[in-house]
Amino acid sequence: MKVLILCTGNSCRSQMAHGFLQSFDKGLEVHSAGTQPASHVNPLAVGVMKEAGIDISSHTPKNVSIYLNDAWDYVITVCGGANETCPTFIGKVGKRLHIGFDDPSHVQGSEEFVTSEFRRVRDEIRKRISEFYVTEILRQEIPQCSCGGKC
Repeated sequence: MKVLILCTGNSCRSQMAHGFLQSFDKGLEVHSAGTQPASHVNPLAVGVMKEAGIDISSHTPKNVSIYLNDAWDYVITVCGGANETCPTFIGKVGKRLHIGFDDPSHVQGSEEFVTSEFRRVRDEIRKRISEFYVTEILRQEIPQCSCGGKC
């Protein structure tokens, strides 16, 4: 199963979602990309994911254009900008979903407050990507009985 997670900068939310989804199931092929990718993954995103036991330090932002010809079971946008400007995929896309999150990289305030916002968004991403995994991915993998739901 192939999943592409899109954001505008591919430096924070999409990278965290990518890390969580891949940690749930090593058999999934998970990629993330941006419509306007940043030069690097946000260090605070790397730090709060490390706190959660997931290493995304080797991830690099990528432009969505490199994936447009590929077939995807799911394309998930995690920010409004990517949802509004999501390009047309030439390859087959099974389902396109939007699971939006606040952007902690735009939060201003003390270092403690900004870090707490990264943690809050990280935890929300973990919860909602886990729900996606259970309701969409696992549901497809559970064998269906032949009675048509009468058992």
